[in-house]
Amino acid sequence: MIAVGRKYVFDFDSTLTRVEALDVLAEMTLQGKSNRDEIVEEIQKITNLGIDGDISFTESLERRIKLLNAHKNDLDGLVKELRQKISKSIESNKEFFQNYSDDIYVISCGFKEFIDPIVEEYNIPSDRVYANTFRFDDAGKIIGFDEENVLASHNGKIECLKNLDLEGEVQVIGDGYSDYVMREAGIADKFFAYTENVHREKAANNADHVAPNLDEFLFVNDLPRKISYPKNRIKILLLENVHPAAFDNLSEDGFSVELVKHSLSEDELIKKIKGVHVLGIRSKTQVTKRVLEAANKLLVVGAFCIGTTQIDLDNCKRKGVVVFNAPYSNTRSVVELAIGQIIMLMRNVFPRSMEIHKGEWNKTAANSREVRGKNLGILGYGNIGKQLSVLAEAIGMRVYYYDIEDRLALGNATKCNSLEDLLSISDVVTLHIDDNRANKNFMGEREISQMKQGAMLINLSRGFVVDIAALVAALKSGKLAGAAVDVYPEEPRSNGKFVSELQGLNNVILTPHVGGSTEEAQRNIADFVPNKIMDYINSGNTVDAVNFPNIRLPKQNKAHRFLHIHKNVPGIMAKINEVLATYEMNISGQYLSTDNEVGYVITDLDKEYNKDVVKALKKVENTIKFRVLY
Repeated sequence: MIAVGRKYVFDFDSTLTRVEALDVLAEMTLQGKSNRDEIVEEIQKITNLGIDGDISFTESLERRIKLLNAHKNDLDGLVKELRQKISKSIESNKEFFQNYSDDIYVISCGFKEFIDPIVEEYNIPSDRVYANTFRFDDAGKIIGFDEENVLASHNGKIECLKNLDLEGEVQVIGDGYSDYVMREAGIADKFFAYTENVHREKAANNADHVAPNLDEFLFVNDLPRKISYPKNRIKILLLENVHPAAFDNLSEDGFSVELVKHSLSEDELIKKIKGVHVLGIRSKTQVTKRVLEAANKLLVVGAFCIGTTQIDLDNCKRKGVVVFNAPYSNTRSVVELAIGQIIMLMRNVFPRSMEIHKGEWNKTAANSREVRGKNLGILGYGNIGKQLSVLAEAIGMRVYYYDIEDRLALGNATKCNSLEDLLSISDVVTLHIDDNRANKNFMGEREISQMKQGAMLINLSRGFVVDIAALVAALKSGKLAGAAVDVYPEEPRSNGKFVSELQGLNNVILTPHVGGSTEEAQRNIADFVPNKIMDYINSGNTVDAVNFPNIRLPKQNKAHRFLHIHKNVPGIMAKINEVLATYEMNISGQYLSTDNEVGYVITDLDKEYNKDVVKALKKVENTIKFRVLY
């Protein structure tokens, strides 16, 4: 018995192209007319009524052509325009059309005059394109269509496909209900609702399979494709109301993204994490060992903030889960708030503001001082500390800093050799230290007692680094003249009620962890972290990963890429290369980076190879994770 292959029947408008061609033609031919927008909108409305089967296609076509006012000469411009509007995944998988052209047909209710020149470039000849044709008058104006053409009639696609009498399994790929009816009539075996450009409920609800792009269609049919795994199958979960731009950036790249506005408890996240490939969080959601054990597909955690103490970095590494954060994106926002708080505290602005809100007028210079000439002590001279140093010096402050690491001073800043030296000399002390748990109560009763009488304390770093009880006591006693606190040892998971011992104290500025929460900073983070995530998912790059060997990879060039994460034990590279040699792999490049616990080896190879090598590499002892990219 001879096996008969599949036949693939594609629609044209909104499937092979991102647009409806007659809509584009209308926009071109009506250019400059005062009623252009109204007519284009009406044509689009009629188009959708026809596609969804709410009016007959013949009626749809007649009404649109009457509104077009188009000429034969306009068609060359239309073809040129359509070449720029090929569907993204169709264009990237051009090789599929070229290699399988004998099995590909186009059945469209559009017109051959503009379809033929487009699909010809994809190796689909005119004799496998079934579409309508225009009628022109003697002057070349489009006045109608060939009414004898079966595709000009209602449900004409059914009759057209029936007449072709194709052998083998027939699969229809299109965006509209008029494509589905071929499956409904029993002359096609499967209908794929193509939703890359438009999602039509009527078509999607009746489809055998919804294909958000051609990659999905090719994957389901196990056909050669541009990428190894459809991005729409990669599930991304974004928590804690991250900036909408993050959702947009990841969705536009083809991933399936779910956005949740609040944080999740450990038990809630355990239920939600199954099947998730990428998790995006801010500071409240805890990624614990239990969560990671439930995360059966997790590849990446993106922290849309600076800190990563909420993430079990060690267990992430052991499970081959890469973690990225945003160490620079919101630094300017934090620095600007610090500058503002320094000035507000020194000028005693908040007590004066509270008084006037209560109807009290108290004009006084008491306890109100300029910042010029005062000593600012910066505890932690990293990205934020250095920027603050420059800005504070620019407004006339004398800057001192202390850091456990050897940091080069910027401008005229002076390095202090000990914490005690910095505390004893500073009029304002501002904290910008990291989230290492060893820093708990870094500023306690002893450290506060070493500060100058009447000094100010600002904490925009981590809530646990200040002993709140000791700070309250120092403020009440007058040891400290004021404080600004943005972070707290315990913070609510969502907006609502909040209680702190610091509430109601004089000259104390309290803010709800908004140091990095500006529109600009959140937008920067929403660009930076998704870019890191996409770079890892799409190419394997781990540059700027928090918990993982960093490696910058060259761009793939017509090669398949093997990503192998393994325990860093002696001899494992020899075993990996032994497998590659056994299967006679043609290697074009190999890259390795390790730390004390894990190794990350990337191998670029020729596209032609025995696929059993993948199974063999997954079985190498001490393998943690393995992926193939192309």
